[in-house]
Amino acid sequence: MSKDAREWVWEHSSSRGTARLVLLSIADRVPDEQCVAWASIASLMQRTNASRNAVRSALTTLVNSGELQTLDTFVGPQRSTVYRLPRTAAQLTKAAAATEDDLEAIVEPPTASDPVPELDVKRLRRHGIWPRDGAESDPRRQNPTGSESGPSRQNPTPRRVGSRPPEGSETDPQNRSEPKVNRSRYSSSGAAVLIPAIAWQADPDTHTWTRQQGHLDRLGEEGLAAADAKWRAHRDEYQPRTAGAWAADWRYWIAREHNPTPSRPNLHAMPGQGPSPAGGLTRTQAHIAALRAALDEPKGVAPR
Repeated sequence: MSKDAREWVWEHSSSRGTARLVLLSIADRVPDEQCVAWASIASLMQRTNASRNAVRSALTTLVNSGELQTLDTFVGPQRSTVYRLPRTAAQLTKAAAATEDDLEAIVEPPTASDPVPELDVKRLRRHGIWPRDGAESDPRRQNPTGSESGPSRQNPTPRRVGSRPPEGSETDPQNRSEPKVNRSRYSSSGAAVLIPAIAWQADPDTHTWTRQQGHLDRLGEEGLAAADAKWRAHRDEYQPRTAGAWAADWRYWIAREHNPTPSRPNLHAMPGQGPSPAGGLTRTQAHIAALRAALDEPKGVAPR
């Protein structure tokens, strides 16, 4: 179902820039045709690689445009904010009704007047979304069109009040397609998670980056694994950072990594590693010997 929500954003959304990335990130978490998903500011920052202020500004823009709605009467895992794509839900319902009898029926493009289906609270609970403070919420209070919402109902920032949801956790993917990486016991709230370098794991976007940039073909599987091990050894004593910061640092490291060759030593090699020079010489002695040999070579000048 998240695929249908993403396609709606790609084909019909008027959002641009960071706002479009934020809307795509939320649509990617949609589990069913109700088009409701939860997300924290920290997770949206990580997915869009944008600052906190940029994400908040994008959320406000999307809410004001009517393409996104903040469901303040509901709360997600770790007290995260719950969002709905009302126009997407209306279009999916419209398409389902049009193709119920004829699978090849032509579905008209979405309009602002398309009715938005009411929310099924029981189905939301299956995805870890509960009424705030345990109270049953009237779906009619959700104002599906988002056109008459007051400023207090358009605040896209997560609320930090209310009781913890009875089930679900920040690490549970809503549609079973979101990988559970770089989040664990280090996360106790919706704030940015700081982890040591040794605990960071490359996510699917990072793996895609290594293939698209040609680093996997250049280094090979073994070379990439060796470069990763060197990076972790060099970053072992660094202070914990966010997963996004480690990902950027790791990519910078991999982009500069070279396969060791006789003419190009491995600049990232860890101290004490690598084969010793032949003849029992130390590396420094071998370099001095090579320099002396170069100075003693004839230069092609005929003797007098």
